[in-house]
Order: sequence, then structure tokens, then C-alpha cells
Amino acid sequence: MAPLLEVRNLTVAFDTPSGTVHAVNDVSYTLEEGETLGIVGESGSGKSVHALSMVGLIAQPPGRIVRGEVLFKGQDLLSLSQRDMFDLRGKEIGFVFQDPMTSLNPVLTIERQIAEPLRRHFGLSASAARARAIELLELVGIPDAARRISQFPHEFSGGMRQRVMIAIGIACKPRLLIADEATTALDVTVQAQILDLIRELKSKFGTTVIWITHDMGVVAGLADTVQVMYGGRIMERGPVRSVFHDPRSAYTWGLLKSLPHGGRRGVDRLYQIPGNPPDLSLPPVGDPFAPRNPFATERCYCEAPPLRDVEDGQPGHQVAAWYDLRKELEAEHGN
Repeated sequence: MAPLLEVRNLTVAFDTPSGTVHAVNDVSYTLEEGETLGIVGESGSGKSVHALSMVGLIAQPPGRIVRGEVLFKGQDLLSLSQRDMFDLRGKEIGFVFQDPMTSLNPVLTIERQIAEPLRRHFGLSASAARARAIELLELVGIPDAARRISQFPHEFSGGMRQRVMIAIGIACKPRLLIADEATTALDVTVQAQILDLIRELKSKFGTTVIWITHDMGVVAGLADTVQVMYGGRIMERGPVRSVFHDPRSAYTWGLLKSLPHGGRRGVDRLYQIPGNPPDLSLPPVGDPFAPRNPFATERCYCEAPPLRDVEDGQPGHQVAAWYDLRKELEAEHGN
């Protein structure tokens, strides 16, 4: 059975006054029906830009897709006309953005903003769209939905606004839901509620999810597969348990080592990855993480490693590295 989504060699650049920024570099992966993919990486790693590019949401210019294919149900999204993409977005692919206050229109009621995709894609009448919008608000846990649907975004809390964004994202029961930093601005309690909601919706509708985040803990609790990005490239990808317990990229290892591990306060210092992210207007020839990698080899600086299967790892575990991180760590520990 063909995957729901297949990304092939996606490369995206932005032309700026100071030069061309190579934001996404030769990204390839597949996503199966019903799978939840967590994409992690620091700011500037290309995780959000690649997702926006797939569904035609980057401004062109300055952005441009240099090459690649994005096959959704076998159809190349990058070859679609703007009209065809409008017909697809919202209906087949839903999107939830990071900041609902800037994503929701402040002068339109919640009803109008939820009803718009319903009326556009399904041709519902105003009364039918209103009834469905109320159902969606109830589904995402907003109390007194019949009254609150006539309110405006500023009358909702941050967590409630994000629930509204999710209601819009799932209004047409899309096959794929892309959530870009959807809980980053929320407090921990509300974040947990939103994640529980996503799990419930995924269970109820079988939705395939791409969850983009900085938070490794969120990925651990939500995703089936994790994809670690850095410098516009995929550094490591695989089942969450395999990647988190047996990282093979020095970047993944550094991210995990940077997390708090319950040590006594004031005794155990958090690990800090040395150095700075690469300047993607001057992309490195080799592994983009090499200058910050204590295990980098000479080859890392002159040749970009391809994403390959980990020979002694779990099925589906892949890494882009010329070094063997497990052996390096064992040797370091032995010394």
C-alpha cells in the first residue's frame, strides 16, 4: 500500500538582499496513513518551512522551491495550480498554526471562521454550517459552544483560541493534519489538554498527523515516529522509542542530553551543545552539524552524509552520519 505522503528531495531557498538562504536541503521521507510524525529541531532547522512549502504557504517570492516532489495520495502537490491547492487545503490537509491570535481574523466571529471551510468545500447552507461549527467547538472541549460561537477571538483565552484553531483544522475531517508549534505558547496544563485532544481526535477519525515542535517531551508522548532536523536537513529519523533510547546522530544525542533528568538542583548542570547553528546563506559543504560535533571526522567537513538505515538498529531507524556514535560513546565511557 502506497504511503499517504511521500516527500522526495524537497529543496527550498529564499532570495534575500544579503544572499540566498538555503532553508531546506534535499529532504525526503514517507508518512503512512494514521501515523503521527513528530519533527523536532532548533529554530532555523527547516522544519516549519518544509511543511509550509508542501502546501503552498510560503511567499513566492522571496521563497522558491528549487526542486523536489511532494506526493499526497500519489498526486504531486508542487505541480498543482493555485486553485487546485485551495481546493485541497482545509479539506484534505488541515493546518494548525502556532499563534492563534495572529492566525484568527480578529474582526470575524468564531462561527464565520469555522464555517468558511465547511461552506467552501462541502457547500453547506449557513444554518447547517453553524450547526456543524457548534458540534466542532463541543468536540474540542469549548463549553457553552452555542453561545460562544458568536464571539470574537479576543474574547477567548489562549488555550481556547488554540482549540478553535484545531476545530478549523479538523472541520472537513482532513486525511492529514499539520500542527506547527501548536502548543508552544501555552502553559503546561493547557498544553497537556491540547495533546489529549489530538490523541482523541486521532483515535476517533484516524487522522494522520505531522507535529512540529521544539519540545522533545511532547514528541515522546504523542508521536509514533520522530524526525530530527538541523541545517535544513534530516539528521535522524525512526521510531520514537528507538531514537530516544539509542540516538545515532550527535545532534539528537546533544538534544536529549540537554533535557533535565531529575538530578539534584544545583548539582547536575544541563548539557549545552557548543557553537552556533550554521549560516544557511553560506551552506556548509559537508555535515552541517560538524563544527559543533565532538565526534566529527574529516569526512564530515567535506561530504554531506546521506540518510541511511542504522545497521544494528530497529527497523525504520535512519541516520545521516559518517561516524558511529554508539562506538564513540562506548570508547569515551571506557576511557
